[in-house]
Amino acid sequence: MSQTLAAVSGSIGSVGYGLAAIGPGVGVGIIFGNGTQALARQPEAAGLIRANQILGFAFCEALALIGLVMPFVYGI
Repeated sequence: MSQTLAAVSGSIGSVGYGLAAIGPGVGVGIIFGNGTQALARQPEAAGLIRANQILGFAFCEALALIGLVMPFVYGI
């Protein structure tokens, strides 16, 4: 006699995206944490540091958006 306690329904892609969102979240935290330290050490380089922070943030968020779109593309 077999009983089902809980049924899993839906797309496994959403679980994959949830796990994939951890990476960009950690990356953004590292970028802004190290950027804050760099600004504290060399305030005269604020423009260059801020530009690099924004560029790194954009790359991390692009990875998150790719992870969001891939389950829809592959239909997993």
